[in-house]
Amino acid sequence: MDEIIIKSVKALPPLPKTALRVQEICADLNASIADLTKTIEKDPMLTANLLKAANSPLYGFAREIKTLGQAVSLFGFATVRGFAIAATVRGTIDPDLSPYKINAERFVDFSQLQNALMIRWYGIFDRMKLEILSPASFLFSVGRLIMANEIVRRDLVADFRKCAEEKGLEEAEEEFLKTNYQEVSAEIFTHWNFEPALIDVIRHSKDPLKAPESLASHAKALRVVQIAVEIPDGLSEKSIERAAKCAESFGLPSEAFINVAKTLNR
Repeated sequence: MDEIIIKSVKALPPLPKTALRVQEICADLNASIADLTKTIEKDPMLTANLLKAANSPLYGFAREIKTLGQAVSLFGFATVRGFAIAATVRGTIDPDLSPYKINAERFVDFSQLQNALMIRWYGIFDRMKLEILSPASFLFSVGRLIMANEIVRRDLVADFRKCAEEKGLEEAEEEFLKTNYQEVSAEIFTHWNFEPALIDVIRHSKDPLKAPESLASHAKALRVVQIAVEIPDGLSEKSIERAAKCAESFGLPSEAFINVAKTLNR
């Protein structure tokens, strides 16, 4: 990995108290929804984001969500954790996402779209895996925040964009920064002492066939979502088709994926 990117990761400050407390609660088998709600409500911005997301069409909840407790209960520990950490990361890194032709607000939209797609797809047939897949789908692309800043710092935005248009975004990242966003994201969460399973799933999602057997299906699911939600365009008919073919090659339920993805793409 690029040495400057490694230094940027190591220079990140510790997680703030709210994020740390969310981590602790989600790791505590005896913790309750009420415990998590009490922590979240101390952060007005996070509270507002959770309520906004709960009432958006993305997650498909059948009724209006009026209270934070309702939102936390419906989302569950894993997804609320993803919201909390994603908000912390954005506030900590302060990215310039011009290399990717998006802004920070659009990046948030993509993160939620990735998460909603994963939850609604895997919630159909294997909800247990969402304990890892829900936060992972929220967080797998945070490495791009650091990568974008480095491309800007080196004054390579125009060249990077041209390469991405000609060869693809992941190929451009490898060419210009000699790494991939999955690896950088994994390094960020290693720096913050996240649990190894989440880190390994994100790291191996670039090439799930090299993942440990116990995490291979998680990494494969994450890769499908990565292919489906493209920057800067999001879901499209072409990206859904490519992702569905990937799901089928991995032995994952591709028809269910297509149905969910098309619902979110309306």
